[in-house]
Amino acid sequence: MELPEKISAVENVFTNLDEAIASFQATSGLHCKWGCGKCCFKADIEATILEFLPFANYLYQNDLAFEWLDKLKESHSPICLILNPTQDGAGLCSTYKHRGLICRLFGYSARTNKYGKAELVTCQIIKTEQADNVLKVDQFLEDGGTIPIMNQYYMQLHSIDFELTREFFPINEAIKRAIEVILHYHAYRD
Repeated sequence: MELPEKISAVENVFTNLDEAIASFQATSGLHCKWGCGKCCFKADIEATILEFLPFANYLYQNDLAFEWLDKLKESHSPICLILNPTQDGAGLCSTYKHRGLICRLFGYSARTNKYGKAELVTCQIIKTEQADNVLKVDQFLEDGGTIPIMNQYYMQLHSIDFELTREFFPINEAIKRAIEVILHYHAYRD
C-alpha cells in the first residue's frame, strides 16, 4: 500500500470512530466541559507515527511541514505542540480534524478488562461532574451496550501498517517522525 492509500485508510478509521463516538455521546449524554482540554496537558501522552500521517500530510500540502519539523526539533516540551491553550472552542486542539487516535478515543471509549468486559476510559472531571451519566454508562455496558473499544481501533491502524504502529512515542516525537515520513516520501517523488 502506497503512502497516500495509508493516509486515506487512517482517515477512514478516524471517520468511522468519530461517528461511533458521536453515537455513544448521544446515547450516554457524556460530554467534555467547554474549553477544558485538561487531558491534553498530560506530559506522558504517547502515539504512533501512523496516526499522525494525516496531520503531516496536511502540513506538507500547505507548505508547513518544514516549519513544523523545526518547531518540533527545537521544542523540549512534552506537551503536544498542536495544543493551543488560547483557542476559543470546545477543545484546545489547533487542528482538531487531524488529531491522533488517542485524542479521539480518550473520554468516549473503553478498554477490555481481564474478564473481557468493557470499562469506560474517561477523565476524572467527567467521572466527577457527570457521575450519574457515568453510572448509566456502566449499566449500559453491563447490559451489552456498544462503545468504541480502544484496542480494536489500534488494531485497525496496525493492519494498515505494522511498522508505523509498532512503537509508541511521546506525542511530539510521533508527530515529528510522521512529518519525516511524509517528507521522505515526497523527496523521491517530486
